[in-house]
Amino acid sequence: MDVVDKSREVQKDIEERASRIGKGKYGRVIKMARKPTRDEYVKTITITGIGLILIGGLGFLIYLIWSTFVN
Repeated sequence: MDVVDKSREVQKDIEERASRIGKGKYGRVIKMARKPTRDEYVKTITITGIGLILIGGLGFLIYLIWSTFVN
């Protein structure tokens, strides 16, 4: 098999995969997806920010406790 035949097979495989987008098991999810409203976006950012602050604070608290008792 030469390079040209191999490249044709690869191209055909890529085209087949591209044609199946939206028809498989994730197709329904992709079709239902929509852009979030401003309110949804703000709530998501707020919850994510609170989570980051809590996890960061917990990590810093563990660091302080660890550095106090180890040293």
